[in-house]
Amino acid sequence: MFEEDRETRAVVLIGEIGGKAEEEASSFIKDEMSKPVVAYIAGRTAPPGKRMGHAGAIISGGIGTAESKIKALKKAGVNVAEFPWEVGRILSEII
Repeated sequence: MFEEDRETRAVVLIGEIGGKAEEEASSFIKDEMSKPVVAYIAGRTAPPGKRMGHAGAIISGGIGTAESKIKALKKAGVNVAEFPWEVGRILSEII
């Protein structure tokens, strides 16, 4: 829907460690999106092996880590912010 919307100039993706949705989104972005995407992945500083408070935060087999999500998103051409407050600055630079 964002791709087809004439008023959408960019998309912001906010993700977190655990699960694989952001890795799956990176494939969609690479194959289907022409508009710029900026992402932020929360939980980068969570201790390795630390179990987070909900089922979606489970990291399994190297998938779901902040590093794996960031790598996949960058490979898809997504601008990934290191800190949440950088999202606005990156957006202003690319649109």
